[in-house]
Amino acid sequence: MQFKNFVLDPFQEDAVRSIDKGNSVVVSAATGTGKTLIADYIIDKYLKHNRRIIYTAPIKALSGQKYRDFKKDYGEENIGIMTGDVVINPDAPVLIMTTEIYRNMLLTKDILIDQVSYVIFDEIHYINDIERGTIWEESVIFSPEHMRFLCLSATIPNAEEFASWIQTIKKHDVDVVKYEKRAVPLEHYVYDVHLGVTRIDDVLKDRSTTEAHKKARRSKDKKKMPKPNHIDLIFSIRDKLPCIFFDFSRADTERRAVELSRKIDFLNNEQRRHVIEMANGLISAEYRSLESVQKLKHVLSKGIAFHHAGLLPKAKELVELLFSEGLIKVMYATETFAVGINMPAKSVCFASLEKFDGISFRYINSKEYFQLAGRAGRRGIDKIGYAIAMIERGYTDLEKVKRMSLRDDIPIQSQFKLSFNTVLNLINNHTPPERETILKMNFDYYLKKKESSQQVRIMATYNNKIKILKSLGYIEGDNLTDKGRFATKIYSSEILLTELFYSDIYQELSDEELNILIASVIYEPRGKDFFTLKGIQNEFNRIMRVTSRQSYVQKNLNKLHVKRMCRVIGDFTAGEKFSELLELCSLDEGDLIRLIRRIIDMIRQIDKATTDREFNERLHSCQDKLYRDVVKFEF
Repeated sequence: MQFKNFVLDPFQEDAVRSIDKGNSVVVSAATGTGKTLIADYIIDKYLKHNRRIIYTAPIKALSGQKYRDFKKDYGEENIGIMTGDVVINPDAPVLIMTTEIYRNMLLTKDILIDQVSYVIFDEIHYINDIERGTIWEESVIFSPEHMRFLCLSATIPNAEEFASWIQTIKKHDVDVVKYEKRAVPLEHYVYDVHLGVTRIDDVLKDRSTTEAHKKARRSKDKKKMPKPNHIDLIFSIRDKLPCIFFDFSRADTERRAVELSRKIDFLNNEQRRHVIEMANGLISAEYRSLESVQKLKHVLSKGIAFHHAGLLPKAKELVELLFSEGLIKVMYATETFAVGINMPAKSVCFASLEKFDGISFRYINSKEYFQLAGRAGRRGIDKIGYAIAMIERGYTDLEKVKRMSLRDDIPIQSQFKLSFNTVLNLINNHTPPERETILKMNFDYYLKKKESSQQVRIMATYNNKIKILKSLGYIEGDNLTDKGRFATKIYSSEILLTELFYSDIYQELSDEELNILIASVIYEPRGKDFFTLKGIQNEFNRIMRVTSRQSYVQKNLNKLHVKRMCRVIGDFTAGEKFSELLELCSLDEGDLIRLIRRIIDMIRQIDKATTDREFNERLHSCQDKLYRDVVKFEF
């Protein structure tokens, strides 16, 4: 079978046949095998039938990339995008959105959903994410009966079980299509300081220096033992470039790129001129003086790059464009580069297979390993893709590394957590019997009932939340109060934000102070964050004086967060240039842009929640003061 000038592989044909039958499909296939062609088939088919399709992505960067790609393929008039902070062409037949937006539309029974035939869940294994996995589960649970799903993922060991759950709760056929063979075979190696690039079994067999390394680590002679060096590794694989070199530290991606740029230059003068022209064309003059941009331009001029979430969006776009043109031979990147961005290389290297997950350092699991290693091998170009992990004898757990690289054996697991917002929307939109039925649809409940018929305490959790909501005045009897209805439109920190803004508190605060307050609620600190607190005392005291009248706010509003947001968010709201904010805090440019965009998203949620016209006008003013400069989306 042919589609879009491609001869479909058997697994793609199987998926297409299921779609033509009107079934849902779970596709478990290795990275780079052409899963997205199945999504293209759905879009092409349903566009012709005047039905709407939703494409959901796990991160906003991927939403933006898909928006650009789909516009080229299907025409600008047919494609829209909806994320928390940007809405373009919302009446388009094909809508790209973050999974959160789709889930929120379902909970509030948005009428748009009635017109949608298929929802495509890209990277469905994100259901395993501890923080956000619930979003994916609720997106399946709350989808209407007519909806069909295309769930795309790299290998899912329990794909049949996952599909059976969807089929059981949604009462329609769900087919599983598996294809584990890669288009380009992947070979796994390690880089050892004594043996160079080699198989891990060779290191396990070679005990000659391992014990010496272990002893050195326990003694004061640690510095005497040689350590593997990324530059030596790159020089030893010059015939296997381009390479994506994954490092879980943003600072280290930049440091390594600069170190390599001192030792090698991959570009000729003509290529270098092209790189500089592209950089100047994409990044406006105002931001070229930023240290990160200067550093990036320097390494790019040598055919080397770094890529992480803290960069300016235009800087990331520049790197991606140059990489796709073949002008980057070595790119040091954090793991965000591997989520959905279809830019393979001949080799993938790992600085380490350990990462800090917010709590402690741990080895990545096999799913994370293959998500990254899977970028090795370009279809139609390379015969083999190479994954090479740097190891350190006496420190690296070699057996663990060997197991992780054998196969992706991490199943889809439930991370379902019941939120106050979900409880309020259940009461608002469903009868008591329907609520219990819906609550028992989650994947965890399904697995536990199937495996052992054990008691699952989902109703106890629900009833505890009901008690709290009643005590705070969100529910009267079995109905929502106006305050409860306000909170149905707030999708994170819903109680704190409702306690703050379901009132006329805004009348006592300036636009700067309103934005500071919202920022302080949604700000998520990183370990080494620094913010200047110079000159904030009067503003901070005023905000505290106004907000402390409510006991819930007094107990739950993080006062340090309010202090930290005073200058950065207050100054930007007051008209300060974005580039000047970087002097006030230690946040990377990308993190600061993301924070401001999240504030805009929350302003929109509060705006939809309130029925106070005067407050609506104030919120629009707050939003307009933030949605400018580099914060403004460009497509």
